[in-house]
Amino acid sequence: MTHLRARTGTVGLAALAMAAGALVAPAHATTITAAPQAAAAPQAQKGGVRLHSNAELARTLKQIERASHGRVTVRSVGKSNEGRPIWFATLGSGPRRVMYVTQQHGDEPLGTESALAALRTLGQSDSRAARAVRSKITLGIVVRANPDGHEHQWRYNYDPDADPEYGEPGKGYDINRYHDPAVAPGDNPATEAAVIQRTYAAFRPSIVVDYHMQGRYAFPPPDGREITTSILWPNHPSVSAAALRRSKQVGVAVHDAFTRAGAVVSQYPGGTYQGIARNAYGLLGSASLLVELSALPPEREHFQVRTAYRSMVELAEAAASGALDRLDPAAADRIPPRGPSLPGGASAARDRGTH
Repeated sequence: MTHLRARTGTVGLAALAMAAGALVAPAHATTITAAPQAAAAPQAQKGGVRLHSNAELARTLKQIERASHGRVTVRSVGKSNEGRPIWFATLGSGPRRVMYVTQQHGDEPLGTESALAALRTLGQSDSRAARAVRSKITLGIVVRANPDGHEHQWRYNYDPDADPEYGEPGKGYDINRYHDPAVAPGDNPATEAAVIQRTYAAFRPSIVVDYHMQGRYAFPPPDGREITTSILWPNHPSVSAAALRRSKQVGVAVHDAFTRAGAVVSQYPGGTYQGIARNAYGLLGSASLLVELSALPPEREHFQVRTAYRSMVELAEAAASGALDRLDPAAADRIPPRGPSLPGGASAARDRGTH
C-alpha cells in the first residue's frame, strides 16, 4: 500500500503518444500507435501525475465514449457506500474476454490513469492493429473500483461502522480481501468488492489483471537496481493447474511488456488467502494476475503510468493475436523475487505484504 498525496486535475492526455515515444513492437503483434486525438499516456510535466477527481473521471470516461464513436461503452455497475458510481468501460466484440481492475485501494491511483490512456488508444485508434484487437477480444475495465477511498485518500472503502477482519475500524474494509468465491455478493460486507464479483460473473472474463501500488524496493547486491513493478499470479493451493498455467502466461506477457518499456520487474511476495482477487479469480478458473507499481518519486510517476499503459495495451494485443497462448509459463518462475525495502520507502508491513 502507498499513500500518494492529493493531486486532482485532468491529466494532460493529448499528444501522449509523442510523450511516451513509439511502442517497442512485441514479437507477437503489430504495435498499436495512438492517433493524435487518442493519446496514450500523460505528457511529461514537472512534478507528479495530476490525478482525476471522481467527478473528472466520470467526465473523462464519457468524453472517451463519445470520441470513440461507439467503440467504447461506459456504464455504472454499482455504487460505493457513499453513493459514487463504479464505472465499467468496455470495448471490442471478440470472444475472448479480458478484464482489468484499477484502484481497489483508494490511495493507489496510477493504474486508473493508465487505464484511461489505454481506453483512448484501444477504443479511439482506427489503426489496423487496434481494429484487430477489437475484433478478437472484448476488454472490460473497472476504472477506480474504490471511489470513496480515493476521495478520503486512504486504502479502504468508506464504512465507518465497520469492524472488519481485514480493514480498519471506523474507516472501512480492505476491498482486496473480500473476493472469496465461497461468499456470495449479497453476503459480502465490502460493497465495492461485491460490485466487482457481480461484474466478473456477468462479464465472464478469461483473464483478470488487478492493478495496485506498493512501496519502494530494490534487488539485493550485487544487482541493486530499484524495482519499479512487481507481479504475481494465484498461489492458492486449490487453483487448477490449467488456470495457474494461463495465469503465468499472462505474467510473462505483462513482465515482457513492462521490461520493453524500461521497467524493472520482480515477483511480488503475496499470500495464499482466497479472498485476494488474484487468488479468487484464479480459483474461479480465470488467468489472474496482480500488478504492483512502485511508489516512485513524483517526477517518475509519468514513467509508471506509461509502463502500466504499455502492459495493458500489449497484453490486449497478445490475447487477441493468440501469442499469449504460446508463451512458456515456466518463464514466470524465473522472474526474480522482490528485494528489501529501500530506506525511506514504504515497508513490507505497510504494504500488508499480500495485495
